[in-house]
Amino acid sequence: MGRLLLHRLGGLVTTLLLSSVVIFGSLYLAPGSPENVLFGSRAPSAAARAAVRHQLHLDQPLPVRYWDWLTGALHGDLGHSMVTGQSVASRVGSGLGTTLLLVAMSMVLVIVFGLGLGAVAALRPGRVDAAANALTSVSVTIPPFVASTLLISVFAVRLGWFPASGTGTGFADLLRGLVLPACALAVVSCGFLARITRNSLREQLEREHVQTALVRGLPRWVVLRDHVFRNAMPPVVTAIGLLTSGLFASTLVVESAFAVPGIGQLTIQSVAQKDFPVVQAVALLLVAAFVICNALSDLAQALIDPRLRTAGRTA
Repeated sequence: MGRLLLHRLGGLVTTLLLSSVVIFGSLYLAPGSPENVLFGSRAPSAAARAAVRHQLHLDQPLPVRYWDWLTGALHGDLGHSMVTGQSVASRVGSGLGTTLLLVAMSMVLVIVFGLGLGAVAALRPGRVDAAANALTSVSVTIPPFVASTLLISVFAVRLGWFPASGTGTGFADLLRGLVLPACALAVVSCGFLARITRNSLREQLEREHVQTALVRGLPRWVVLRDHVFRNAMPPVVTAIGLLTSGLFASTLVVESAFAVPGIGQLTIQSVAQKDFPVVQAVALLLVAAFVICNALSDLAQALIDPRLRTAGRTA
């Protein structure tokens, strides 16, 4: 298990390092110059432009700029916003907690309803299974921005149960304001997880040793617990990790639709304003979230399936 953990940690660090190179280089190699954001529509003198480029270290070679940015990031210094002058860490940190809470609420809905619907569909073939498949077929085709529009129209405008935008003040208002965004994020993921759960459970139910245990008269709940659910969990855990990482990307759309002050809305604003340091930090943060979620799902699979721990020792 320790070797598997070190292997996943090494892969995480390597992926983040390579991603940082791509993110930093792609932004600064894109058409246009970062100092134009500060000058706007004004035409600066050559001396003023040279002074700004020196202040932003744009007169240095790209590898030197990358090294300075990387070492600063490792010490918690992500630079300063080119638009507001605030530190990037404070701008990102102000919305990070909201986004993490939004993703956590969404995943609770996904796990509860996705696992529940998938298990019911697998264990109740016939009409129940057909109804569940019809429901998941509809849910997986609804994009987050469409779900956001429908939820705002019904539950915010028509019924007035939840706010249409913003999160208010206080933790209670924050939770109330994140209910609809969390539901909008969870719609598609619930359908995918339900299908994966249903197929995985159905595959295990059809195994010969499961049928033999049922024929021998073992209690059905014991067979389901020891031979079906446990063996069906690895693909489900993998799906949960992938869906969780995907939700961070979906916040770009949902937070903008509901005016939630999180990382997603900050990313949209920073891209529109060409705030390079903030875009770099958020992009690296999204990559880190994706890699960490997948690494955690791999470790969870190793805890569930001892064969993976054995493979980690022999690798």
